[in-house]
Amino acid sequence: VPSLDNETVDRRDRNHVAWTSVRQERWEGELVVQGEIPLWLKGTYLRNGPGLWHIEDYNFRHLFDGYATLVKLQFENGRLIAGHRQIESEAYKAARKNKKVCFREFSEVPKYENFMAYVGDIAKLFSGASLTDNANTGVVKLGDGRVVCLTETQKGSLVIDPNSLETLGRLEYSDSLGGLIHSAHPIVTDAEFLTLLPDLVNPGYLVVRMEPGTNERKVIGRVNCRNGPAPGWVHSFPVTEHYVVVPEMPLRYCAQNLLRAEPTPLYKFEWHPESKAFLHVMCKASGKIVASVEVPLFVTFHFINAYEEEDEDGRVTAIIADCCEHNADATILDQLRLQNLRSFNGNDDLLPDARVGRFTIPLDGSPYGKLESALEPDEHGRGMDMCSINPTKLGKKYRYAYACGAQRPCHFPNTLTKLDLVKKKAKNWHEAGAVPSEPFFVARPGATEEDDGVVISLISEKNGNGYALLLDGSTFEEIARAKLPYGLPYGLHGCWVPKE
Repeated sequence: VPSLDNETVDRRDRNHVAWTSVRQERWEGELVVQGEIPLWLKGTYLRNGPGLWHIEDYNFRHLFDGYATLVKLQFENGRLIAGHRQIESEAYKAARKNKKVCFREFSEVPKYENFMAYVGDIAKLFSGASLTDNANTGVVKLGDGRVVCLTETQKGSLVIDPNSLETLGRLEYSDSLGGLIHSAHPIVTDAEFLTLLPDLVNPGYLVVRMEPGTNERKVIGRVNCRNGPAPGWVHSFPVTEHYVVVPEMPLRYCAQNLLRAEPTPLYKFEWHPESKAFLHVMCKASGKIVASVEVPLFVTFHFINAYEEEDEDGRVTAIIADCCEHNADATILDQLRLQNLRSFNGNDDLLPDARVGRFTIPLDGSPYGKLESALEPDEHGRGMDMCSINPTKLGKKYRYAYACGAQRPCHFPNTLTKLDLVKKKAKNWHEAGAVPSEPFFVARPGATEEDDGVVISLISEKNGNGYALLLDGSTFEEIARAKLPYGLPYGLHGCWVPKE
């Protein structure tokens, strides 16, 4: 297996393995398990994320620039087979072949030999040809069984084999909706695939649906932005049983920043507090907008869930939508520069505060919605991101969520936390020096309790090692761990592929 990393051992030891490029292009093997994996856990957990942050001796700037590394944990009969493999995007293959960045990544752009080369790249930007297809953000299992890795660009929708982790090709959308970007986090169930397509020319969003077995996205409806020079960034969005909630955040896309050869502190975005913040609610069936409310300024990457609040007669009176909210502080983006992540000395408390932000969107025609903390942020160390829920509760009233919190001082979320949104309490898992990735909940087949299942996370350790961790979804106590042959870079989002 070819080694990817030309860094010296000294260099590796200096940086936490979470922020160090993956050691080799691929690996697979069975892990020795400490504790017991439940025998009912049969299937594959997949986790996607940036894993290669340099080409030759050129080091990337930002966490989100890294070329995608897909990790698998395959569970069967109490045994665990793990593996990882680089996703073979055109961007990755071109960088390996040409020994340089060839496409526009999150903050990286190709180095131009002359002005005409820059002009040519700008022309390619408008067609989408120069945008990356580096699918390093999420991975989803469609209702038809296909497994797709995703990022913010539409061309970065790559189909993979969940067993071998091989890249099978691009998911080519067969409709004529166009556009270059979409939400990196579609809502995916066995019945449908819902996503948002931001319109940068005529600021707004198309809400679209794709049925299993097709590549055709059909428009449910359109939301026009209420304010600002461009749509707000929509990394994710929530749904209820009957509605899609479209967030319009004051952190807005910025065409000028897209064109720049060097990044700004907010990268492809711009902070426009004067443009205010809004939430729009669209009926899934008719495409009609049933509410559009101004809310306090907010910044979120990830919505957790949403549901419909009913009165005693069963009439829907409001939508409740929960998110990992960064106290309207957009500087969190620049905190994720690799230089910042790698330079932490263990003492400075650098992680900006975050909370579970709970929006209340009234459906009585009121022009304003509310934003409050769903529980006291100190319960989870004032750190909050990378969330999952029991998927049977998607769009419904729910009690529990799993996320990454903080034990301070820290510069990045460093705990796993179970949130009880009824009792407004949190249970926290922490190991000194460890960086855990998104806790992913898998329900026990036949379970009747919402938290009856396991929580899976991959842990990167300070000493360069790493392991897979299983926690009991109810007690939040450790039930098993399995050491990896070497620590893996930090990863972002995962999915569960049950064994047929």
